[in-house]
Amino acid sequence: MALNPTIMQAVEKLGYRVTVGDVATQAGLNIAQANQSLLTLAADAGGHLQVADSGDIVYLFPQNFRAILRNKYLRLRLQEWWNNVWKVMFYLIRISFGIFLIASIALISITIIIIITAANSDRDSDNRGSSYNGGFFFFPDLFWYLSPNYDGYSQERRRQRREKSELNFFEAVFSFLFGDGYPNANLEERRWREIATVIRSNRGAVAAEQIAPYLDDIGKGYTKEYEDYMLPVLIKFNGEPKVSPEGQIVYYFPELQVSAAKKSRQSVPVYLEELLWRFSAATSGQIMLSAGLGILNFVGALVLGSLLRDGTIAAQLGGLVAFVQGIYWLLLAYGIGFLGIPIVRYFWIQSRNRKITERNRDRLSRARLLANAGAELQQKIEYAHQFAAEKVIEDEDLVYSTETDLMEQEAGERSKQIEAEWLRQLERGSEE
Repeated sequence: MALNPTIMQAVEKLGYRVTVGDVATQAGLNIAQANQSLLTLAADAGGHLQVADSGDIVYLFPQNFRAILRNKYLRLRLQEWWNNVWKVMFYLIRISFGIFLIASIALISITIIIIITAANSDRDSDNRGSSYNGGFFFFPDLFWYLSPNYDGYSQERRRQRREKSELNFFEAVFSFLFGDGYPNANLEERRWREIATVIRSNRGAVAAEQIAPYLDDIGKGYTKEYEDYMLPVLIKFNGEPKVSPEGQIVYYFPELQVSAAKKSRQSVPVYLEELLWRFSAATSGQIMLSAGLGILNFVGALVLGSLLRDGTIAAQLGGLVAFVQGIYWLLLAYGIGFLGIPIVRYFWIQSRNRKITERNRDRLSRARLLANAGAELQQKIEYAHQFAAEKVIEDEDLVYSTETDLMEQEAGERSKQIEAEWLRQLERGSEE
């Protein structure tokens, strides 16, 4: 079985001494998967098993277990190397779009200047020259509009300087084009982590209504007769249903009642809130600059296309102009895509955010029903408290550990028993 990075991260966060319930809660995994992964990790990383007198098992790992695994497995070393390489490659991909935008604008501008200069030197007609100049002077006009000298824009830029952004220009261009990734990539992990935390906060026994604010696709009548939505939770955390004398069902989870260390009560949101999609993490100034340069690039490509339309100028001038003639459709496609992709993405984000808002509203409504629980629900929650328990396995609770030899442990137990018997005899002698 392959090592699970989520399990390793959970072990580190929990202080290298964990139970299955600890890891299942931290990582949001089901009990069976957490148990199997811990066994695999303990076997490969030199971990130890500690058995309490109650039969519960604690896993103890060395703090350098990642170094042990790296020395043991070449695959892990290669994976870490590739992750570092991919970070560099992905960053180069991100900034390449901004670099190509600047290069495209520069190439288009220089080509137009070359064509106009050549045309003006070959022709003496003022009308002809002025028509070319009129087409070209669009660029200084637009640059002037985007410059700080433009009063309205300078006020906007002063306001934007107060905004903070962690993105440089090239990263902002990529963010303008493609956004910053799915904001709920870890939604399922977060969902199960919050559910497990709620169960633990209630000492391993809950009513279904306490879990409902973290689930989806429950339906309108979830508080009445049907609690089928609890089945995945029972399967994931090895839960058991219990029926009260009034016919109400509650659920308790034995594995989540056992912990390797006493922990302070964790805060948990009252419902699972999905994050809305953001158009871009760039500031408004960076977005305006990216859009302005995109418009400049697109209009420049149209102007250049009109100059290269018959192909004779490229044939006469050759060199850079001929090269640009050959890649013109690539430049035009990039200009169209640079503006088209953000526009399509904007409307797509609006549609997605409406659905996310609706799901958040449904989960929030269940949280409000729980907060305003009636007498029937309160009775149900009180019945669940009968199965609530919390057990912390301390060192004195251990009867066996793989850290030391079994013979030594048995000898230690015998010496403890002899010492206890000797103390009892002394107490009897003092009483007589």
